[in-house]
Amino acid sequence: MPVFALSDRLSFPPPHLAIKEGLLAVGGDLSVERLLLAYRSGIFPWYSEGEPILWWSPDPRLVLYPDELKISRSLRKVIKRKRFHITFDQDFEAVITGCAEAKRSYGEGTWITEEMKSAYIELHHLGYAHSVEAWQEEKLVGGLYGIAMGRAFFGESMFSRVSNASKVAFVSLVQTLQKKHFTIIDCQVRTDHLMRFGAREVTRKVFFEQLGKAIRRK
Repeated sequence: MPVFALSDRLSFPPPHLAIKEGLLAVGGDLSVERLLLAYRSGIFPWYSEGEPILWWSPDPRLVLYPDELKISRSLRKVIKRKRFHITFDQDFEAVITGCAEAKRSYGEGTWITEEMKSAYIELHHLGYAHSVEAWQEEKLVGGLYGIAMGRAFFGESMFSRVSNASKVAFVSLVQTLQKKHFTIIDCQVRTDHLMRFGAREVTRKVFFEQLGKAIRRK
């Protein structure tokens, strides 16, 4: 099955036409309009510096339902000690920069290019992209960011400069989303790290059904 090449037209091919690995389309741009259409359609960009923009819709999809959050005993102890001060949307640019600079286990470099940073900072200014910050002695030591639409949250990336910082930030995010009656957190692709928090894989069909309902909710 071929990978689709996007034109200037604001549209995506049907996500079920993605190849086995989840890649759906190549090209297009990172305009606000295209990014919002992508997230509503269950599609996200993920590419490296020097590559064209790659758009993905994997099957299965990793999701976390907020009321299924699992917190390990050791992490509960860390949270109870209040080692970190957690804030929301206090320094989005610093968080996305921290995510871009974080070392990845799968190799050098980052998928958060300068173009990506600029696009998501604009989404933040428009109220769609949000950050969670973990502070220690007034220093930013971890955090994460993602997109909120309706009652769905799309997780993008996280980083830690101090052990457990991003984990505590993530727990704070999920607990806040629980209180705000969010129904689904898109974690994109399987990672053991997120599976330990209670995330699980669902089929693309199930994901789209649940995503559509979540986005329509106010």
